[in-house]
Amino acid sequence: MSSKVPPIILNNGVEMPQVGFGVWQVPDDEAERAVGTALEAGYRSIDTAAAYGNEEGTGRAIAASGLPREDIFVTTKLWNSDQGYDATLRAFDTSLGKLGLDHLDLYLIHWPLPARDTYVDTYKALEKLYADGRVRAIGVSNFLPEHLRRLAEETSVIPAVNQIELHPHLQQHAAREYHAEQGIRTEAWSPLGQGKGLLEVPAIVAIAQKHNRTPAQVVLRWHVQQGTIVIPKSVTPSRIKENIEVFDFSLDAEDLAAIGALNEDRRIGPDPATFDMG
Repeated sequence: MSSKVPPIILNNGVEMPQVGFGVWQVPDDEAERAVGTALEAGYRSIDTAAAYGNEEGTGRAIAASGLPREDIFVTTKLWNSDQGYDATLRAFDTSLGKLGLDHLDLYLIHWPLPARDTYVDTYKALEKLYADGRVRAIGVSNFLPEHLRRLAEETSVIPAVNQIELHPHLQQHAAREYHAEQGIRTEAWSPLGQGKGLLEVPAIVAIAQKHNRTPAQVVLRWHVQQGTIVIPKSVTPSRIKENIEVFDFSLDAEDLAAIGALNEDRRIGPDPATFDMG
């Protein structure tokens, strides 16, 4: 099946599908089946990470799909214990080997770890990988504007993407505005709020009923209309298929205002200013 997902153009001209498939918390032996299901459903962007422990299963699914390599956009992330220039280069090789690929489409620093003060050197290693043509785009994850400002001062390649926690309860207005000013694309992790009540919120349920859609489709459509790149995760085949069916309806101004009113600036995940694990 060909993909129905429109591309987002990154700041270096590379095209990235706006909706991708995330494999966080999917065990390696399940990842192959889940990613295979996603590719069959029309997803062409797969988001994994060294820390997820499922790069091998993800790579097997990509190989088994029969799709041309250039048709699949593959992202992985550098884990915290591998930060630093030389360690980053080694970790990239390890991830590439596990995925069974000869290049990556997007490589991200998973967390800034400001207390360690290694992310600038780490990012310089990503710049080297990018200059060598081993990755088509580089970026970061969970970076705050203050971390991005420092990268802008001390490195030369503007991150293509910052992948951050983003959902209707945490709308990240300041971060999204800063990204837009700098030409950095915002990508949402936990776009559906990790099933912690967001999809039962009466306003979202009502919008879903109005459009004859599921609450998850409404929230994903909200992300799409904000111009955000989004990577919903599921291991349930019906949900995997449902989550990509968000390009044949639109939310109106009233819907968008109702979802906009749900912001509580409430994180589910760790605070990037203080998180320092692994």
